[in-house]
Amino acid sequence: MLSIRDLKTYFRTPQGIARAVDGVSLDIGPGDVVGVVGESGCGKSVMALSILGLLPRPPAYFAGGEIRFNGQNLLKLQPDELRRLRGNQISMIFQEPMSALNPVFTVGNQLQEVFQVHRNLNRSEALQSSIDMLARVGVPAPEQRVREYPYQLSGGMRQRVMIAMALACRPALLLADEPTTALDVSIQAQIIELMIALKEELGTAILLITHDLGVVAEISRRVAVMYTGKIMEEAPTLDLFDHPLHPYTRGLLASIPRAEASFETEYMNEIMGVVPSVADLPPGCHFEPRCPEAIAFCRAQAPAMEEVWPGHRVACWRAAHA
Repeated sequence: MLSIRDLKTYFRTPQGIARAVDGVSLDIGPGDVVGVVGESGCGKSVMALSILGLLPRPPAYFAGGEIRFNGQNLLKLQPDELRRLRGNQISMIFQEPMSALNPVFTVGNQLQEVFQVHRNLNRSEALQSSIDMLARVGVPAPEQRVREYPYQLSGGMRQRVMIAMALACRPALLLADEPTTALDVSIQAQIIELMIALKEELGTAILLITHDLGVVAEISRRVAVMYTGKIMEEAPTLDLFDHPLHPYTRGLLASIPRAEASFETEYMNEIMGVVPSVADLPPGCHFEPRCPEAIAFCRAQAPAMEEVWPGHRVACWRAAHA
């Protein structure tokens, strides 16, 4: 359904060219759930915004690659053609619902617009469809909620409204950008269960962008690990958790807090150093300055993605040839 090939999304900045997404390739099939994980600033959200053409140009520009959705190269479409796709065949749950929802319009106004634009419903039909969609995603008293403004809803309710808007037209692909960020754990669990249920009901494929490996383990079938605009490792979820090959992946997994850990006897593991600026990347492997297993060759040349096991790819000189 979605095929990203060697995507390069760059930004012109006063400090130079920032390579936010630098040669990413990723496939998503119908009904598939693919997780993309990594630290903040690694290019996950920029990749999703590139798919929908929502980046401001300039300063952003595409330096290469293609994004094919059902055979169409999205990077070649005209703005009006992209608008017909957004919210209809491809939808997105944005990272922060309070800033993604318009504060001066009611929840109903914003939901109705989706049905009126993409389904050509009249005002009353769009209102009833909005109420039905809110009920489907578990919003209590939907007839009342459609008349309320975003500030009147809790964080969990706002996120449910965002999911209702994203799934209103039964899209083939849903881009979920940190859908559980800033929510407490009980609400996170409800949102995850809701996404799983709606995926099974509607058959929607999901690209799940998050830094929460627990969420990825719960819902994703495959996982891609990103760092400084590149995919460092990609594998089926269980394979990645059981047999991580890249030192960065192992560092992320080791940094997950464990319930049985004692603060008196154990410290939380961390990946030493900081993520480099994408406008000033190190030569060779971008993770080399922070990697405890780096060798001299890592500084000289960036490794290519290689398939080590069926379906398990890694960009690491040591892991690929171990």
